Amino acid sequence: MSLRSRTAGAALALAVPFALAAVPADAAPVPDPDPFVWTDLTPTYTATADYQYEPFAVTDGYARSDTCDKDAVNGKGGAGYHYVRAAGVGSLDPAEPAGLLYEADADGGRALVAVEWIVRAGTGTAPPTLFGQSFQGPTTVPGVSGPVYTLRAWIWKDNPSGLFALWNPTVTCP
Repeated sequence: MSLRSRTAGAALALAVPFALAAVPADAAPVPDPDPFVWTDLTPTYTATADYQYEPFAVTDGYARSDTCDKDAVNGKGGAGYHYVRAAGVGSLDPAEPAGLLYEADADGGRALVAVEWIVRAGTGTAPPTLFGQSFQGPTTVPGVSGPVYTLRAWIWKDNPSGLFALWNPTVTCP
């Protein structure tokens, strides 16, 4: 082993504990999803790309909401404005999310940040899974009656809490 290799190895061994010490003790690591999930999400990107222009979503049947959803209890961030297409509720098709999530942008418009699958929660029913992730809930979603299970994918805005996290700390409500 060369001196250069040993020096690099020693430097790495010393750097790791210091890097880990910089992480707050109460910060739970967010597990990365299976790398192949990005391939599984390709139909979702394709199906929702046009909705980056918000009026197209409304034209295609997504009901616009003026209520911005945020975690008021724990302060974990926001979800934004839910746009729901009733015909998509119950779908587990990656290309057919029932919900779109938007946040207010600097120009007074709305920017697409995430997609959401919504499935009605019946008595005694277990949450479904998609992309290897269990849906969260039961909860309520604006524009959908009764309790539902949801799965959000933050494909249009990075989420430090994770790709499938319920809240995004970088999304704020006005």
